[in-house]
Amino acid sequence: MISAPTVNSFTPPRRILMGPGPSDVYPEVLAAQARPTIGHLDPLFVGMMDELKSLIQYAFQTKNEMTLAISAPGSAGMEACFVNLVEPGEKVIVCRNGVFGERMRQNVERVGAVAVVVDNEWGEPVCPKAVEAALKANPDAKFLAFVHAETSTGALSDAKTLCRLAQQHDCLSIVDAVTSLGGVELLVDEWGIDAIYSGSQKCLSCVPGLSPVSFSPKAVEKLKNRKTPVQSWFLDQSLVMGYWGNKDSGLKRSYHHTAPVNALYALHEAFRLLALEGLENAWARHKKMHLILAAGLEKLGLKFVVAAEHRLPQLNAVYLPQGIDDALVRTQLLEEYNLEIGAGLGALAGKAWRIGLMGFGARRENVALCLKALEEVMS
Repeated sequence: MISAPTVNSFTPPRRILMGPGPSDVYPEVLAAQARPTIGHLDPLFVGMMDELKSLIQYAFQTKNEMTLAISAPGSAGMEACFVNLVEPGEKVIVCRNGVFGERMRQNVERVGAVAVVVDNEWGEPVCPKAVEAALKANPDAKFLAFVHAETSTGALSDAKTLCRLAQQHDCLSIVDAVTSLGGVELLVDEWGIDAIYSGSQKCLSCVPGLSPVSFSPKAVEKLKNRKTPVQSWFLDQSLVMGYWGNKDSGLKRSYHHTAPVNALYALHEAFRLLALEGLENAWARHKKMHLILAAGLEKLGLKFVVAAEHRLPQLNAVYLPQGIDDALVRTQLLEEYNLEIGAGLGALAGKAWRIGLMGFGARRENVALCLKALEEVMS
């Protein structure tokens, strides 16, 4: 037999997380996750799920009945939107201005559909005029897919305008809100978003591993009228809704998978705290902390990747100063200040840092520490 390894209990240090995610988790959220585990079909747990569903609807600002949390991270939320809605041979206009727009394109092609890519420079938002031109040139397109808040660059796109264009050209919209939910204005019903996904580990300041999603009635109708089966059994939302179903329908919840009970406690608490603060207050707090951080970074001589009018308050991408060793600085910050910031991703790898101000982490003491630590390390 193989001998049992001798391993100590893992006790991580308490880091200050100011990278692109995960963010600092609220103490109340960590405490919620440590509560006793009960069955995922327990009536008390089902009641908590109903509350969680209403909290997600509030955060997305939607009345969509098909609103729930997928038992997997934001990447699974992305895949769920594409595999449920897009069928082989259908055409999708995909906006690409960073890493996550490219991941959307890959999802389109993996389901056997046709991706028509609208490219923008890294650091720029999606250009509505370019999207409109693509929609006019492809009248048979069924979907418009774009990233609201591009985490690889810190660029915020105009989701309201882009969704209006989708509606005008009879397309369903698929929107990545992994980094935007809870940090900037996001109005699903008012803007006419058809399918949207996010993640638990960004501005919600929850533990990683869950993906809030929402589908409009039009998107649900598209799902119901598919000509081909959904490729993924686990992510087939027509099956999952039997578990997350309508609390007023009187139907018994059907088993689909063993839900991550304790992680859902944590998500419930994170959304409860967001509702307690109020969406508009949370958006204003992120903006205020961003402005303080941006002023300090510019005093240090750091230049932003994104123009001021298109910057994400919660994800600040700045170019490395000449002669600075990217990995060395980040290592020193981690080892000497217990502070994590993010490296550049994709085309910005080795050229930029990504500094997060997300959820519980978007507070004045974090901003002050980050600025002081960067000043000392760079000097």
